[in-house]
Amino acid sequence: MQIESISIDDYLSKIPEERQDVFRKLFDTINNNLPEGFSQGSSYGMIGWAVPLETYPAGYHCTPGTPLPFISIASQKNFIAFYHMGMYAKPDLLDWFVEEFPKHSKRKLDMGKSCVRFKKMDDIPFELLAEVSKKMTVQDWIDCYEANFKK
Repeated sequence: MQIESISIDDYLSKIPEERQDVFRKLFDTINNNLPEGFSQGSSYGMIGWAVPLETYPAGYHCTPGTPLPFISIASQKNFIAFYHMGMYAKPDLLDWFVEEFPKHSKRKLDMGKSCVRFKKMDDIPFELLAEVSKKMTVQDWIDCYEANFKK
């Protein structure tokens, strides 16, 4: 399930009512803990934070001319998704997150390459997501991206 939207407010207004409060709390948790310099936006059917083109003119290699994505959140059919490209690109950050997760949640970690899926709305580890959101600055992400993906 992808939510088509033209803005963050539009996206938030289209989330099912039973998820509204939790999703807004997730949005605020990330937004209030990211280092300075990331920009908010709505793309790929999600809400996200990216490195703006003014900071990194090369942009995203998969979609030239667009900002470099970093963190995204989405309301999917059966879960809320948290995407963190830094965990995908930086193994030590991923290892830290996997080790910390059980300290913050009773549930088993449900994770893909960069996507953490939360099926139970009452068990989202907001403190852990706040902490992982703080771990990379814009320059850290640019350096990591260029070392791993930029050809």
